[in-house]
Amino acid sequence: MMVIRKTKSLCPECLSVIDAEVYDDNDKIMIKKQCKVHGNFDSTYWGNDKLYIKASKSNFKGEGIENPQTSSDDECPLNCGICGEHESQTILGLIDVTNRCNLKCPVCFANAAVSKHLYEPSYEEIRKMLQNLRGNQPVPAPAIQYAGGEPTVRKDIVELVKLAKEEGFTHTQIATNGLRLARNPELAHELKEAGLNTVYLQFDGVTEEPYLRIRNKNLLPTKLKAMENCRKVDLGIVLVPTLVKGINDHQIGDIIRFAVDNIDIIRGINFQPVSFAGRTPSDEVEKQRITIPDFEKLVEKQTNGTIKVKDFHPASSVFPISEFIEAIEGEKQVIFTCHSHCGAATYIFVDDGNIIPVTQFIDVDRFFNLLSKSAEDIKEGGLTGKAKTVARATVELPRTIDRSKAPSAVDIKNILISVFKDRSYDALGDFHHNSLLIACMHFMDPWNFDQDRVRRCVIHYAVPDGRIIPFCSMNALYREEIEKKFAVPLKRETIIQNSASQSLDRSKGY
Repeated sequence: MMVIRKTKSLCPECLSVIDAEVYDDNDKIMIKKQCKVHGNFDSTYWGNDKLYIKASKSNFKGEGIENPQTSSDDECPLNCGICGEHESQTILGLIDVTNRCNLKCPVCFANAAVSKHLYEPSYEEIRKMLQNLRGNQPVPAPAIQYAGGEPTVRKDIVELVKLAKEEGFTHTQIATNGLRLARNPELAHELKEAGLNTVYLQFDGVTEEPYLRIRNKNLLPTKLKAMENCRKVDLGIVLVPTLVKGINDHQIGDIIRFAVDNIDIIRGINFQPVSFAGRTPSDEVEKQRITIPDFEKLVEKQTNGTIKVKDFHPASSVFPISEFIEAIEGEKQVIFTCHSHCGAATYIFVDDGNIIPVTQFIDVDRFFNLLSKSAEDIKEGGLTGKAKTVARATVELPRTIDRSKAPSAVDIKNILISVFKDRSYDALGDFHHNSLLIACMHFMDPWNFDQDRVRRCVIHYAVPDGRIIPFCSMNALYREEIEKKFAVPLKRETIIQNSASQSLDRSKGY
């Protein structure tokens, strides 16, 4: 056993902050901790030590937010709001617009039926939360996601999408199970007209079995109908599978192929290994745990090596792109400084039905290193140096491309020149043509909670009392407190009709 670093974590029983160590044990990265009351805990952190070390190279520290809402008087994460110890900005803001739902999923965070309270901020409260996110300094949050519960059960969801655009968000999306989109063909049109950019669609597999076991209902026909209604109005979709070992992890490759077959409307897939809430036994957690390296290996196996483990990079690896744009624009940009072990992704292009990962025709490491070097040269060289550096980068960036292996339908060289020389955001759209983002975001639970990671979180909830709370802190510590504080009692018939379960179904080992 070799200790890699010390951090703080949570006791899975009492949720108190306790000392922890991240260590290498038989090629696997583990996290261990001891609670004075509840004893020792030893949990899987990352499934492969070599991939852990590789990801650690994309360890870019951010500057955080200049106007934190709370003080750092208590131990992180007990002072989230965000406090001055936070080291990253808000890339994506989240607002739970309700905890009502038209499903009853055992793997969901929403808990209207459990708490017997309705949490549903008013239109004006949501406006203030949006303004709070946009008030971040030095860079306002650029993107917002409405979540829940099920956000489409609100009658004013279309107006809330319009509101986000009014408040200055450049990207707006909703996280949805798709039931309302399937049943009401006009809803997709109304959301598109209101300015919705993306439907973040819960999608757990390509057969009925995963839905029966994860959602208690065969929802596949509903998902397909929702997709068709979005297709009719060209409303882009990101598929969001919740991965549970033994239930749908064998369908990862099938889900990717499904997205390829529907690339006209699907923009990407964000796989999310299940997080464990409640008093789940340690042995059940370990049986069900899927880490990012596990996911990457499953992708390689289930795509017959078409997409390889080496094709994936940490989400934070794109830091040099924002750094370069910040240098040439001369103003602060939102920068991906999330922890290097929070997520991983790759782009694939579809060329005449064939999958081509971006790493097969772009030397990604050389590309990022060139951008970082160029950004540094611009900062040191002033206006004259800036012009020369941009000109040099325009010549050198295309040299990172092997055009003989690039998809024939995409002129990568000219796209790069347009993006980095002319700052053409239309060219970014051209880059995404016939491409899919394949990502895995592994959110933390009390078992694998890491203070270092949560300080670098870039996905933040806005809540009615003015706080902005990192995603994993919200769902591990704050959700119940906030929903009780700002909720009203539910009527019995509302509980029956609009309920959702936060606790994991212990009988199924979730």
